[in-house]
Amino acid sequence: MYPSTDELRFRKSSYSNPNNCVEYADAGGGSAAVRDSQNPEQGHFLLPGSEWGAFLATVQHQR
Repeated sequence: MYPSTDELRFRKSSYSNPNNCVEYADAGGGSAAVRDSQNPEQGHFLLPGSEWGAFLATVQHQR
């Protein structure tokens, strides 16, 4: 079972800027919750640990 939105501690991504703001939170088991920081009331989506890891590896490679 994943934590509720109230239990998640969202942090703004270091890649965010005023026009493209993303927040993420640890959802347990290596998974992550991701949401638009400008519209947090619209909810979040969950990425399983393997997909979150692949996403981070891709972003870090793009630096």
